[in-house]
Amino acid sequence: MGNLVAIVGRPNVGKSTLFNRLTQSRRAIVNEQSGTTRDRQYGKVTWGSDEFSIVDTGGWIVNSDDIFEDEIRKQVTIAIDEADVILFVVDILNGITDLDNSIAQILRKVKKKVLVVANKTDTFDLQYNAAEFYAFGLGDPLIISAVNGLGTGDLLDEITKHFAPKEKDDKELYEDTLPRFAVVGRPNAGKSSIINAFIGEDRNIVTDIAGTTRDSIYTRYNKFNRDFYLVDTAGIRKKAKVNEDLEYYSVIRSIRAIENSDVCILMIDATRGIESQDLNIFSLIQKNKKGLVVCVNKWDLVSEEQKTAKGQKGFESAIRERLAPFTDFPIIFASAITKQRIFKVIETASEVFENKKRKVGTHELMEFMMPAIENYPPPATKGKYIKIKYITQLPNAQVPTFLFFANLPQYVKEPYRRFLENKIRSQWNFRGTPIQIFMRDKSK
Repeated sequence: MGNLVAIVGRPNVGKSTLFNRLTQSRRAIVNEQSGTTRDRQYGKVTWGSDEFSIVDTGGWIVNSDDIFEDEIRKQVTIAIDEADVILFVVDILNGITDLDNSIAQILRKVKKKVLVVANKTDTFDLQYNAAEFYAFGLGDPLIISAVNGLGTGDLLDEITKHFAPKEKDDKELYEDTLPRFAVVGRPNAGKSSIINAFIGEDRNIVTDIAGTTRDSIYTRYNKFNRDFYLVDTAGIRKKAKVNEDLEYYSVIRSIRAIENSDVCILMIDATRGIESQDLNIFSLIQKNKKGLVVCVNKWDLVSEEQKTAKGQKGFESAIRERLAPFTDFPIIFASAITKQRIFKVIETASEVFENKKRKVGTHELMEFMMPAIENYPPPATKGKYIKIKYITQLPNAQVPTFLFFANLPQYVKEPYRRFLENKIRSQWNFRGTPIQIFMRDKSK
């Protein structure tokens, strides 16, 4: 079961800086709308044995001239609704403002753990200013500096303390050996349509089971010699609430679906091409180390020129270029309405699931990889030559993970790691699944 943490607060209190600190990244996912860029950031945080997703929201604004004020408030409301733990970030230099009080009034009604985070405590003398934040009635304020990292370890300890215990009865909800395929994508890409196409015929195959989170619905599919669960997030929200920011909401929902899946079927609208929101969701799939099948839906609506082999190849090249450097994944051109190639999507997702579990023996690895490494060794660094002596695959990793033992593992750079990954992919079928390459000191 995945945990989700939301960062909320008024503008300019350091929410994005805190996000970057906790995720150890500076990557922001942006979405352009009506000429204005709004940063939406999603990431993974690992702390000890715990791992959780985190979302950075836009600053809460009231009665401003910003035309996106309502949208930002909707985003914050969605994040509060979906999160397990909420970080209410305030500025220790400016103290409590009317806007802070407005947010606190909302958070006091939330039946979830809210942590008050007093940011910008860049010196120890400032910590005494945090006493005024007790006025919120939300518990002890946590003193941090997102810029220099002061107090962030204590903050992470406090966050993980409030996660629900890991479910031991997870397997009782569904047969754990069966693959779980999540259908994800931006609104109107055809998620509901393709799921209806999958299960609309011979509906005796369908059993709905509440998933491990309130967001995911598991639908059992067991016909045509296939047996798996569809993790569906489409159409769950009530129609009365569709005035919310659907683009933002789709990513929040996708976090849950992706975390509870083995393989993700990323739906792309053929009439619109690949857009920034598709890249956002692809990034989430990558961060969560899930298998990937790209389904270009609504292929029946494109022009006859695009349907030619040349047009299809150009469309495929554009997708791989946008999703690079990971390009070894299948792309299926389908139509949920006409049912064109929809069962090819299922078949391919099953193949990706098998590829994700593929194990390569150490002898096979050594026999194929060592000559390739000898012909193209790692570049020397600082006059020192790197020698790789041994290769093996970890037996119980989430995705195929290979260990390369070398005399100077710290000098092996990312381009050479990609070379090793590409060599592995050229020999063994790991299509659609990410691969991890780790370097280890051969003397240890």
